[in-house]
Amino acid sequence: QVQLVESGGGSAQPGGSLKLSCQLSGSMYTGSTSSCMAWFRQAPGKEREEVAALNREGGVHYADFVKGRVTISQNNAKTTTFLQMNRLEPEDTAVYYCAAYPVEVRYFSPGVFACREFRAWGQGTQVTVSS
Repeated sequence: QVQLVESGGGSAQPGGSLKLSCQLSGSMYTGSTSSCMAWFRQAPGKEREEVAALNREGGVHYADFVKGRVTISQNNAKTTTFLQMNRLEPEDTAVYYCAAYPVEVRYFSPGVFACREFRAWGQGTQVTVSS
């Protein structure tokens, strides 16, 4: 059974930083890590949107609205995925979720990929940015 547990959320002032962590336990396939890990967020009244993704080969991509401000990374064991968020803006206020085990990872060109239909989700961690 796969379990994802996020932590690190909280309150921050505009311009501040937070580092979110996502602890992955269990495996969907024996001996196999997730081919892709991602962070999503959902603000009140808005749809969930992808923030960043990291594939098994170490490739990353970021949503345009966070480019240059966030970094997704993993520990060597690939059991914890991080989201370092800098220069936070009030618009970053949302519940942040991590996701694992996509149904598909599609590669469009070198360094360009998309992970689709994640099968495992965490419970979310609240991030609030306000002065």
